[in-house]
Amino acid sequence: MKNLFSAVFLYLLAAACATNPFTGKQTLSFYSNDSVFPQSFQQYNQFLSENKVIKTSPQLDQIKRVGQKIIVASERYLDANGYPGYLKDYKWEFNLVDSDQVNAFAMPGGKVVFYTGIMPITQNDAGIATVMGHEIAHALANHGSQRMSAGTIQQLGAVGVALATGGKSAESQELWMQAYGVTSQYGAMLPFSRSHESEADAIGLTLMAIAGYNPDEAASFWLRMEAKSGGQAPPEFLSTHPSAGTRIANLKQLVPQAKAEAAKFGVKFN
Repeated sequence: MKNLFSAVFLYLLAAACATNPFTGKQTLSFYSNDSVFPQSFQQYNQFLSENKVIKTSPQLDQIKRVGQKIIVASERYLDANGYPGYLKDYKWEFNLVDSDQVNAFAMPGGKVVFYTGIMPITQNDAGIATVMGHEIAHALANHGSQRMSAGTIQQLGAVGVALATGGKSAESQELWMQAYGVTSQYGAMLPFSRSHESEADAIGLTLMAIAGYNPDEAASFWLRMEAKSGGQAPPEFLSTHPSAGTRIANLKQLVPQAKAEAAKFGVKFN
């Protein structure tokens, strides 16, 4: 039984590969867009029905305008780098929800939400583009599918631990499962999530630059976010996100690369 489980586990790992169109790297993906997108659209519609969606406002118009420019930039980049038609199954939609939450998100398939609480911190189109580029990058890089796949592996790993310790005492089995839970969460799942955040920052920076928004503004936005939080954040190794300091330093380092990429599309900054 253990040998069969190991064989199945290794087969799934070998078969679950997709290519990230922005990095060229192989990524973990058990789930196709055909299976993920319909679920995402359904969950998005349910979310909208349960929250106060702003139907008309200058802020909503601003979000939609910036969002469309980021989508055009995404399509230009993907077409130029050998991925024509990559966006064909995406159903882009931008909504603004009345909430004090300082947040925004994009669901698989292109469903984007900004909360009104984040708007004072964005301050301008470039600030919105920083957030929008980051969230759209999550959707384009299929980070949702990758997180689902990682969760499946974590569950399969727990099954493997249970099989491997089946002959031990109940107390010993519980200790092994606890150790596996802590190790897999802090040693794998959280670093995996932080890597997605950093990747979305890098991709988003490039997309906002191609769309004509100065990527220098990204670090300024995150400085404002850091000031808003008052430095009240968990240690990085306990978080799904990089620390503000790490994020800002990485963005500043990536700005020249984003500008160089934008220049290929005729977009230049002083």
